[in-house]
Amino acid sequence: MTIHFGTDGWRAVMSDTFTFSNLRQLTQAIADAVASPSWLNGFSKDFHSDPKTMVVGFDTRFLSDRYAVDVARVLAANGFTVYLAQADAPTPVISYAVRHFGAIGGVMITASHNAPRYNGIKLKAAFAGSALLEQCKKVELFLNDNEAQARGPNLMDFNQAKSLKLIQRFNPIPDYHNHIRALIDFDKIADNPQRLVVDSMYGSGRGVIRSILQGCGSEVSEIRGEMNPGFGGVHPEPIQRYLGALAGAISTGMGSFGLATDGDADRIGAMDERGNFVDPHKIMALALKYLVERRGLSGAVVKTVSTSRMINRLALKYGLPIYETPVGFNHIADYMLKEDVLIGGEESGGISFKGHIPEGDGIIMGLLLLEIIADSGTTLYELVSNLLAEVGPAEYERKDIRLSLPIAKSRMVKRLIEQAPAQICGERILDTSTMDGVKYLFADDSWLLIRPSGTEPVLRVYAEGRSVDMVKAMLKFGEEIADSVNL
Repeated sequence: MTIHFGTDGWRAVMSDTFTFSNLRQLTQAIADAVASPSWLNGFSKDFHSDPKTMVVGFDTRFLSDRYAVDVARVLAANGFTVYLAQADAPTPVISYAVRHFGAIGGVMITASHNAPRYNGIKLKAAFAGSALLEQCKKVELFLNDNEAQARGPNLMDFNQAKSLKLIQRFNPIPDYHNHIRALIDFDKIADNPQRLVVDSMYGSGRGVIRSILQGCGSEVSEIRGEMNPGFGGVHPEPIQRYLGALAGAISTGMGSFGLATDGDADRIGAMDERGNFVDPHKIMALALKYLVERRGLSGAVVKTVSTSRMINRLALKYGLPIYETPVGFNHIADYMLKEDVLIGGEESGGISFKGHIPEGDGIIMGLLLLEIIADSGTTLYELVSNLLAEVGPAEYERKDIRLSLPIAKSRMVKRLIEQAPAQICGERILDTSTMDGVKYLFADDSWLLIRPSGTEPVLRVYAEGRSVDMVKAMLKFGEEIADSVNL
């Protein structure tokens, strides 16, 4: 069995690699790793974790609820008390439950925004964020060792585990609600009620934003909120190409703007009253601006290497320290655990801010965006327009290019350094970063990032420029690099 953890767990195709048998074997390795003396890596004093308590949740995918039951059975057979969600719930809600119960960790059954045929596991640490890289490696070591010794998983009957209170069903939503009420100004929302559409994309965020906003005066219409494990045949990812249903709902007058969350609701996207997609770059920039200017907060700003330079310009304006990390929210979480961080986020839509857990959360960011709109007394379109007038323009595009053969990341980085363009569209390169792939920063603050995938033969090309022409020219360079690899 080949199971490798990526930046946020393990994902695989159901009935191919993601099977009940493999899942049980992996869960046994998780139980062994969590029970090992070095699992907490120095976090025990900070989080007062119960070494024998785990939290398990699941999303709306096919069989996710049954997979979660088997995870709980294996953990219970290994002596853990398991809090198992009663129904599908967002990943950040389950992560918060880990902290709420003082658990040593958690398991979320989800493949996030991936296609419906996938499922997966997200492993959570005691600090309510994704498990650290060294923790994931420890799980892999136990998995390989157990396989080499032909050691199968411990497994307890579900009803027996319940009768012994080793498995306890719970509703994670109320405690999460109570937590975010201290982070979102619902009085401000109530003072200027909005009409909005929430597109849950058939994911486990369904019903959550609408239920939280009950009694706040806003009129919330939800679409794609029913159970549909096939996600209507699209990837449950809140990006423009998959949000035609949201655009249609806004155009028919169901709301004056829209919020969209992905399959497990740890990502956010939005749409203004004109049907324009508002990407996570703009959402994070609006949030940073609001938290500083309206709430008077301060702290470090953390963003991934693939996130807009608008964030850098705002941080410079406010005199805030800014850190850039490789792609993956786990790198942002590292800063949130060690420093006073105001906001952290990535281009894919995972964003969190001060006071919340070190985890991307589409629910709380959707509510914060609602608060921002209510406070402004204007529209989302005007807020974005004003933002771009202040720290833009910022044209952005990403392209994933399939390669005919895999190429080692180190080889690709070497090639990109050697073949760096002298200039693009008359703009010369000021700086080059090899933090995660190769990133060229140009004189006009445009940038091009080329990242080889670590799991498949794909070249990810990200470009942000002051003009559409500059973005197209940078993407063309990325395509030429891919073509040279495919020869």
